[in-house]
Amino acid sequence: MNRIKLLREENNIYQKDLAKLLKVSTPAINYYENEKRAIDTKTASILADYFNVSIDFLLGKSDVRKPNTKSSKIPILGIVKAGYDWLAQENIIDYVTLKENLTNIDEYFALRITGESMLPLLSNGDLVIIHKQNDVESGQTAVILINDEEATVKKVIKTNDGIELHSINPYYPPKKFTNEEIKNIPVKIIGRVREAKIKGAFE
Repeated sequence: MNRIKLLREENNIYQKDLAKLLKVSTPAINYYENEKRAIDTKTASILADYFNVSIDFLLGKSDVRKPNTKSSKIPILGIVKAGYDWLAQENIIDYVTLKENLTNIDEYFALRITGESMLPLLSNGDLVIIHKQNDVESGQTAVILINDEEATVKKVIKTNDGIELHSINPYYPPKKFTNEEIKNIPVKIIGRVREAKIKGAFE
């Protein structure tokens, strides 16, 4: 029996429930279960987490159900602004489980990408894992807080006069800030992007 169907029936879950989880139509779930449509990596990961099984089990590549138990949960923040506790409970919209067991887990948080400025590497809604730090090396991708407003994800290029914040999407021109503007606006680096959907993309 198809593993998706097996897990769904074991857990007394309807196809419409999985469709809602994956944001697809109910017939799409039927196609997966009847193997009329190949399941992509992102969808397999979501379902594996949902059913708490390994991706290999879900795809029929292994009979070992349980995923790697060494993991860490970090908060997904709905918003990041200066002046108050980022990690306050009311600011946490969800948690994400990382496969590795982090000893310094308090130094990490996650944000969802909004907009298209980081296409094609990062799409709207993608999740990025961030290590809290107030500086990065030139060329690294960071979370920057501008004028104490919501955080933005950009590649940081340092110059003698200040910094440039570069989007990956060429349709978005870089934003340049002088050293004086960095201090007065202010422009603050609050973390380095360490991981996205593709593990290690920023290493």
